[in-house]
Amino acid sequence: MLDKRMTEDDVVRELRDGMTIGIGGWASRRKPMSLVRAIARSALRDLTLVSYAGPDVGLLCALGKVKRVVFGFASLDTIPLEPHFRNARQLGTIEPEEYDEGMLQWGLYAAGARLPFLPTRAGLGSDVMRVNPRLRTVKSPYADGEELVAMPAIELDVALIHMNRADQAGNGQFLGPDPYFDDLFCMAAKRRYMSCERVIPTAELTREGSFHTLKINRMMVDGVVEAPLGAHFTECPPDYPRDEVFQREYAATAKDPALLQSFVERYVNVSHVEYRKAVQAR
Repeated sequence: MLDKRMTEDDVVRELRDGMTIGIGGWASRRKPMSLVRAIARSALRDLTLVSYAGPDVGLLCALGKVKRVVFGFASLDTIPLEPHFRNARQLGTIEPEEYDEGMLQWGLYAAGARLPFLPTRAGLGSDVMRVNPRLRTVKSPYADGEELVAMPAIELDVALIHMNRADQAGNGQFLGPDPYFDDLFCMAAKRRYMSCERVIPTAELTREGSFHTLKINRMMVDGVVEAPLGAHFTECPPDYPRDEVFQREYAATAKDPALLQSFVERYVNVSHVEYRKAVQAR
């Protein structure tokens, strides 16, 4: 099997301005933050982000990397609304494309299945249709004749995800309570990069969890980045919980440009190794 190990900077070198990047995880849970910070300190611009959004989207919006956001929500979990995302929405610095959570899932699934759209009831009777005027409905060709939303495929140039464990070939394992939709992000993308807490031999992948935890297989992944604490400050159980103190510090930077600049200098414009040292020194 191929050795697909890379660094965060190797991944960023394969990205280009204007790309559509899907980011796995969920709100402030198991986000590939070491990869997000590598993008944040790069020269990349005009990105379209697709995410069940958390600090991944917020940080990149705050630093002017984002043109458009396709999202089901934007939250830090214990802080209901991602504050930097809110700033970007209120200031009009991004183009929002908002969907019901199930619609976003269905759009990724359609892209992974190489379909132009999938029919769904999600969104009917809500303002989703009003705020997304390009959405269309379709009528069931069967006897029921039901009108359904035609959720378009959400095709990605790149997917970024974070797993608890992985092998060098790209098999990834989650050990927490939820797989989220990381597999769908990978299936919807042309190129897929996975960071993980630890790279281990393939034979050891079932020591901490059954084969049901192996939602990511090597056919879905083009690069593997070993990044201990790579999801921090979001949670990555059972390896570590969300760092609530750090999250509050991050959220406070949305109210003060000087605090944001200090945060970026200390935690963003540094390598992941230096980031871990800075976190441990707090």
